[in-house]
This record gives sequence, C-alpha cells and structure tokens, in this order.
Amino acid sequence: MKKNVGNADKWIRIGVVAASVVLAAYGVFPWLIACLVAVIALVTGLTGYCPLYGVCGISTRRQTGKGAE
Repeated sequence: MKKNVGNADKWIRIGVVAASVVLAAYGVFPWLIACLVAVIALVTGLTGYCPLYGVCGISTRRQTGKGAE
C-alpha cells in the first residue's frame, strides 16, 4: 500500500472530521452520516492512504529523492 495522501491533505481530512462532528452536534448533519464521513476521513488521514486516490491514480504526496515511496 503506497502512501498517496500529502501533509496538507491529511490536515484537511482531520478538519473534515472536526467539522462533521460539529455539524452533527448542531443537527445540520445526521449523526450516522457524520460518523461515516468522520471515520473515513480520519482513517485515510492517519494512514496516509486513500483507496479512491489509488483507483484514480491520484497522489497529493510529494515525491522526494530517488526511489521515493
């Protein structure tokens, strides 16, 4: 599993977690959907791998050096 989520993308995903919880707390978002969005964003942000990016061939991670992962 090659990492494909960059640092800025990770922080955005973690922000999405916080925003979805806040929106659910105020009743803007149903709790079930907010939890689903939060879990997916948190897992992909912490692991550095997004399966959807992998399928689409997208990477927001900076490639550095020879043989960078």
